[in-house]
Amino acid sequence: MSDRLERSSVPQHVISAEAAAQAVAAAVAHAGTLGVRINAAVVDGGGTLAAFLRMPGAFLHSVEIAIDKAYTAASFGFPTAQWPAVFGSDELLRIGLSQRPRLVVIGGGLPIHLKGPDGSALIGGIGVSGASAEQDEACALAGLRAIGLTS
Repeated sequence: MSDRLERSSVPQHVISAEAAAQAVAAAVAHAGTLGVRINAAVVDGGGTLAAFLRMPGAFLHSVEIAIDKAYTAASFGFPTAQWPAVFGSDELLRIGLSQRPRLVVIGGGLPIHLKGPDGSALIGGIGVSGASAEQDEACALAGLRAIGLTS
């Protein structure tokens, strides 16, 4: 690699295909213990779908919602359940942002942060949809824990 190219590139961490698959599988397994049917998605740091798993009987509309929850968490770096606090009493902000395509402002999306000696790197997001927001988030957290991470 040329010296010029090295100076103009930035190293980055990405979630592996194996870790993404393990996370959605763990989210689905946790949903089974709760007796709910979900869709689970993992996106990489750029918002591209890395893994997806749908339980038989999970709501069809929840497919895209799960993917968009993961995308939203990866885009902003915080759980989708935190959006109400971000909006606060700013009604115009709530209305304006909640109408943006792919932005989901309900619980069930968690960022995936890789923690290392140099700090934390945002490498993606996991999103779950199909149950209550609290159950969705619990399933997403189970996915993170399965790959050795926490929210």
